[in-house]
Amino acid sequence: METNTSAGGHERRSQARKATASGWIGSALEYYDFFIYAQAAALIFPQLFFPSGNPKIAIVASLATYGVGYVARPIGAVVLGHWGDTHGRKNVLLVCMFLMGFSTMAVAFLPTYHSAGLLAPALLVVLRLIQGFAVAGEISGASSMILEHAPFGRRGYYASFTLQGVQAGQILAAAVFLPLAYFMEESSFNSWGWRIPFLLSAVVLIAGYYIRREVHETPAFAKEDASGSVPKSPIVEAFRYNWPDMVRVILCSLMNVIPVVATIFGAAYAVQASYGIGFSKSVYLWIPVIGNIVAVLVIPYVGNLSDRVGRRLPIVVGALGAGLLSFGYLYAISIRNVPLAIVMSILMWGIIYQGYNAIFPSFYPELFPTRSRVSAMAIGQNIGTTITALLPALFAYVAPPGSTNVPLIIGTITFAITIVAAVTAWTARENYRVRLSDLGEPNAVPIDKLSYDRMRAETMAETKKALA
Repeated sequence: METNTSAGGHERRSQARKATASGWIGSALEYYDFFIYAQAAALIFPQLFFPSGNPKIAIVASLATYGVGYVARPIGAVVLGHWGDTHGRKNVLLVCMFLMGFSTMAVAFLPTYHSAGLLAPALLVVLRLIQGFAVAGEISGASSMILEHAPFGRRGYYASFTLQGVQAGQILAAAVFLPLAYFMEESSFNSWGWRIPFLLSAVVLIAGYYIRREVHETPAFAKEDASGSVPKSPIVEAFRYNWPDMVRVILCSLMNVIPVVATIFGAAYAVQASYGIGFSKSVYLWIPVIGNIVAVLVIPYVGNLSDRVGRRLPIVVGALGAGLLSFGYLYAISIRNVPLAIVMSILMWGIIYQGYNAIFPSFYPELFPTRSRVSAMAIGQNIGTTITALLPALFAYVAPPGSTNVPLIIGTITFAITIVAAVTAWTARENYRVRLSDLGEPNAVPIDKLSYDRMRAETMAETKKALA
């Protein structure tokens, strides 16, 4: 979908908006499921699902179950990426939704360690594996669907709404825990209150199904399907022809270290009594919520910026800036300064990190052709995020409770990882001016800047006229 001047332009614009809304809402709902687990793993699961005799072991084990979900993601990427490239973007997104919804609801019915012993953490790990498998196809499928529906010159803006939805899902996940942690007695919260957010996934499942079933398949995939060009094994094609860019996606996806620091390790560091910081759960939960609220506001502007200046520069600035700010964020927690921690969270997570976060939903799929786009992006991204998701347990090990230099140790590791991501992004091709049909071709020629700016201006004018 490269122009909007021919007959049917109104319908194409309508489908672009529907696909964007579907990607936004679907990502928000699915990542609500994924991140309520993350909140629980940091705040409550150490006391419920693991032996209480050694707090350090309980924290490390609980954060490790969070990482286990990411271990399943490369497997899910292979299966769901194949499905998305052979059966369509819409179909794979529905599969992801159902798997995530059912596995999340099941967590609410699990017994605790005190009543079932080792069976409790074992069942927790199984459900987390299913969650990780399901979420592996979400961002790649949603990003590809939006990108392939979006008008030329606006792909960065439209695709950014995928991650705006993810941030909204995180806000919802934390917001559900906030009233429970604030108003409930701790004994009631530990006994049954923590199960409520998981039970609410039933609403997530129903809402997500009704939203996603209304979206049409993308014109790019429909054309491939109608011509008989859908590959039997898109994964083989991806590894054969696009492996250098898949490696780039893996290394760039190490940027997931920033949300790990902000919402997972940061939570454990701030609220677990064994670290001696002493933030209350209800107070700490506001830190990522406020950061994410700012991110939701910033993301569309950054996505739009990438349609004007390209994808690489904002990603590099976002990576290096967020890595540096991680030192300040962890330092604010270490000195128990809540206002400073909130400010640093807003800067690191809410603003600067979005230079990467808002843009990768267009940057990654633009590296690959339609035939293998979902597979290549899903595999690369999920391998990278799997590596970083194991970091909370590593962080808790290298900077365990009682450590006095946590900000320096964790900040240094974080900054080093963001440097790798920034350098990798700069080595990639700049594809924001390449037509959709030419994406993934090594010799693709971008449209000249003057023509691109004219086409983009025409697209924006038509959109404004349609909305007037």
